[in-house]
Amino acid sequence: MKNHSTNQPSPGVPTPESENHVSLEEVHGSVAVPHHEAGFWQQWRAFVGPAILVSVGYMDPGNWGTDLAGGAQFKYGLLWVIGLASLMAIFLQVMAARLGVVTGKDLAQCMRDWYPAWSRWPNWLMCELAIGACDLAEVLGSAVAINLLFHIPLFWAVIITAFDVLLLLALQGMGMRMIEAVVSVLVATIGGCYCIEIFVLPQTTHPDFLEMGRALVVPNLSQTGMLYVAIGMIGATVMPHNLYLHSALVQSRKFDRTEPKSVRRAIRFNAIDATVALTIAFVVNAAILVLAAMVFYGKQSVTVAGGQVVSFSPDSDWIRVAYLTLAPLLGTTAASTLFAVALLASGQSSTITGTLAGQVVMEGFMHWRIRPWLRRMITRTVAVVPAIAIVGLRGDSSVTDLINLSQVVLALQLPFAMFPLLHFTCSRSKMGQWANGWFLTIAGWASALLITAMNIYGLPESIKQAWRIIVGH
Repeated sequence: MKNHSTNQPSPGVPTPESENHVSLEEVHGSVAVPHHEAGFWQQWRAFVGPAILVSVGYMDPGNWGTDLAGGAQFKYGLLWVIGLASLMAIFLQVMAARLGVVTGKDLAQCMRDWYPAWSRWPNWLMCELAIGACDLAEVLGSAVAINLLFHIPLFWAVIITAFDVLLLLALQGMGMRMIEAVVSVLVATIGGCYCIEIFVLPQTTHPDFLEMGRALVVPNLSQTGMLYVAIGMIGATVMPHNLYLHSALVQSRKFDRTEPKSVRRAIRFNAIDATVALTIAFVVNAAILVLAAMVFYGKQSVTVAGGQVVSFSPDSDWIRVAYLTLAPLLGTTAASTLFAVALLASGQSSTITGTLAGQVVMEGFMHWRIRPWLRRMITRTVAVVPAIAIVGLRGDSSVTDLINLSQVVLALQLPFAMFPLLHFTCSRSKMGQWANGWFLTIAGWASALLITAMNIYGLPESIKQAWRIIVGH
């Protein structure tokens, strides 16, 4: 293999090796952008999109559990955690986009070209494991939504989710803009459902915006159990596959990397794209927590249709509890339906980006090209098989356990994506004049170290839970 670190081309110009193995070849450079002197809105319309695909990973079913638990147990007390986590996510995703724009490579390609050859296989396998784990949460989220909406047994709902691979194939054949449009609609569906539930549907309580604002800016971990839920929120924030994916998606825009003004413009608009999209993700996550605080906080149980009493505890399956109890607590069955629709949109949008990330890391690390339908079938099988096995053996109660298990795998993989990203984007030999400035460098390293510390702190308990899931006790 050619050693690119000793024979480095000028930053911003792809190496011959990366040119031969572009990210997501079928959509690479497929979206034209106007001249760098064009107006702001014309340029913004051309660049907006990649970060929307990435943002769905920040409001996937894996995040819902911690947001619902946080609101139910501590009211608005952990809103500041969602804000902090979203801010750290913005810093890291801005750097991932910058890496792709400047080098013409995604993060996986950079790691292949600039790290020792022996590291390719373990890095790739860890990425695939993390993507499979993340996809497991999306499968379960979609399956639970199908189960709640259509009363199909969870086991069969999991199997049904395996066929959404057909949707992915159809979308990719229509081009990157169509994928971005569909995911945007799904994200809008999630946000719209929560806006209706919080602001439109009849209810006995309304959000206290002054209290919410105070909770957002004043850190508080004074109550027992707050720290553990906060760790879960931060630990589940930055998905490792999103860093690989974002650095690849920005290359779907066709611009001149040899022209400094063009590169500067691409960096600027991708940073705006990431900031706006992840702000939307923050609003959605905050809405989930606020909804849980409004309807669950201070209650020990609620009686649902048919006289069934649903008790609340820190170990509750909050996704299912939320669906069962929203109708009697908010006064209309539309609340439960909207919740399930939002959950289904969350699972489907996340699975689209997860399978794209699988393609990016396989091609980036290994330079293997396989047919898109086969790539997606492999990714989906890795997620569906363990879900079918555990749901079949353990029943519906295993959903929360499986999501917890997926978070363990993600926590273990995350540092192997964050620290190389920081290494490359802070390096002038790799990025030239486009290397991170002092603010982004400090913010990026502080975010990565805090997220890693939180994951390590919460890892023993997560591993204990994972082992309990595996052995079935």
